[in-house]
Amino acid sequence: MPDNQVTVMQRLHDEHAAALWGYCLRLTDHDRARAEDVAQETLLRAWRHFSVLDESQGSVRGWLFTVARNLVIDDWRSRRARSEVSMAAVPEIASATDHTDQLLLSWVVAEAVSKLSADHRAVLLECYYRGVPVAEAARTLGVPEGTVKSRTHYALRALRLALEEMGVGA
Repeated sequence: MPDNQVTVMQRLHDEHAAALWGYCLRLTDHDRARAEDVAQETLLRAWRHFSVLDESQGSVRGWLFTVARNLVIDDWRSRRARSEVSMAAVPEIASATDHTDQLLLSWVVAEAVSKLSADHRAVLLECYYRGVPVAEAARTLGVPEGTVKSRTHYALRALRLALEEMGVGA
């Protein structure tokens, strides 16, 4: 392995391994052995796909989490395909809802929002997050209503561009 690749992999591990480990634990229902396998396979795939580790291409952590999630889903599907359930013993539907996709998406959006200018973040916070009308947002921000409208328009365009740069499609 070239020295540059070793350095990048070391930095990847230092910056993302703890978060990846915690995410894998949650994905595997706190099964430590499976979580270790998923985290290790994810980092191995990062090493094999070295080009994705370039931060300018998008969120490396988002890519790692997506790979880990896909590994768990693939494992779950293969286990499900191997086990047959007789019609007399159909399991009850679990009441627990998995919010992993929502969590990952909110994290990616938050990272994209952090790349916006302070003015764009402020107007999106008021209009979309807090849900206040344009007039109230204008008073809060101390700018005319027209400025709030134009900043909102350009902030959404910038957010869309930031998400596209991170590899998130429509």
